[in-house]
Amino acid sequence: MKLKMRELANKRRSGNEDVRKEIACFLRALHSYPERFAQNPRLSFEQHRSALIRSGKTEHRRRA
Repeated sequence: MKLKMRELANKRRSGNEDVRKEIACFLRALHSYPERFAQNPRLSFEQHRSALIRSGKTEHRRRA
């Protein structure tokens, strides 16, 4: 029983880490969007965020 509880706790922590990463990615995209929008007003926020994710820039900045 204790083993199952530990496994569940580990899954929760892992899930929380994923949520934190997603929030951090969103906030970085939100911060950088105005500059990109000024360069290209047709760019939607979702396009900008997706491009950051694909290029790996959000992860690189997080590690720096």
